[in-house]
Amino acid sequence: MPEGQRGVTEPEKAVLVGLITPGQGKDKVNEYLDELAFLVETAGGIPVKRFTQSLPFPNPKTYVGTGKLEEIRQYVKATGADMVVCDDELGPSQIRNLEKTLECKILDRTNLILDIFAKRAQTAHAKVQVELAQYQYLLPRLTRMWTHLERQRGGIGLRGPGETEIETDRRIIRDKITLLKKKLEQIDKQKATQRKNRGKLVRVALVGYTNVGKSTLMNLISKSEIFAENKLFATLDTTVRKVVIENLPFLLSDTVGFIRKLPHDLVESFKSTLDEVRESDILVHVVDISHSEFEDQIKTVNQTLAEIGVADKPVIMVFNKVDLYQFIKKDEDDLTPATSENMTLEELKTSWMAKDNHPCIFMSAKTKENYEQFKKLLYKHIREIHAIRYPYNDFLY
Repeated sequence: MPEGQRGVTEPEKAVLVGLITPGQGKDKVNEYLDELAFLVETAGGIPVKRFTQSLPFPNPKTYVGTGKLEEIRQYVKATGADMVVCDDELGPSQIRNLEKTLECKILDRTNLILDIFAKRAQTAHAKVQVELAQYQYLLPRLTRMWTHLERQRGGIGLRGPGETEIETDRRIIRDKITLLKKKLEQIDKQKATQRKNRGKLVRVALVGYTNVGKSTLMNLISKSEIFAENKLFATLDTTVRKVVIENLPFLLSDTVGFIRKLPHDLVESFKSTLDEVRESDILVHVVDISHSEFEDQIKTVNQTLAEIGVADKPVIMVFNKVDLYQFIKKDEDDLTPATSENMTLEELKTSWMAKDNHPCIFMSAKTKENYEQFKKLLYKHIREIHAIRYPYNDFLY
């Protein structure tokens, strides 16, 4: 249905497509498509069908092979699906060829994440960051979009002699990227000044995969009302609160959640948000222990932390959502090694998972289970740093 004729409340129907490759098995692809479906739902759409194909690498022209492409085309035509979403980033020619064959909107994972970020952005800072990432994504993909930009800019006095529409639009986007980067530099300077003005209080940053409960934990510790819901990227803008545990003040920040294949341009444009992580004294890594792939999520977060240069900071692991944890009981004759999925919560607490991530706490920010123990653990680590920073502050001891 054309966009102009669609009812205001009628969500778009999305077909999801993923590839099974030598480095990415069927189970892993299904997990990634689960996440892609959640992204579609967060963006306001409805995932209606999944297609997967085993290939040694993505088809450089159409992402999937010709037979699978025809299968998808027939499904889209028969059901009137509005868009096809691929789990990997697509190149300009792939998008163009898919649109031509499938005759519907084509999105990739990066485009979908950028769309969610654009909807979630509330402050001027976040809006500039997202807009910059969008234009950087759009620049190499202009071959099919110039008419859209033509309507945006008005056109008078902007087109140089002898330039084509696409060449003009590339110049316009480059100019906008330059302008947005200058805006971001000014905002970053303001943010840096704000951080300096906070003095030398110990800084604690909540980090973790998206939708693990960071904002819920932030609300609990700081007694504030930060937006939190069961959707991906509920929080974009870093929130900083001054908190006091017993007699010890510190600064607590909630940051944007990480995700697999987080677009590089988005990481770059959100670097000032991540500065809160870089300048923190302690990282509280929040993990959704109830998620079946929480171990992979931990790896993704650790990789992202390493990329921004904070892998050496003290970390407290918080295995959150213990109230939702479920385990799958193994058959008695199953001799394969136990995994996190078929271990009880009590077994996990004494397993390598806890030992390799010490110090750690198993808790629920929603039900407050073990919250007091978490506060004591956090207080202990903040106090150690505070004692070094303020060696003569006797009232704490």
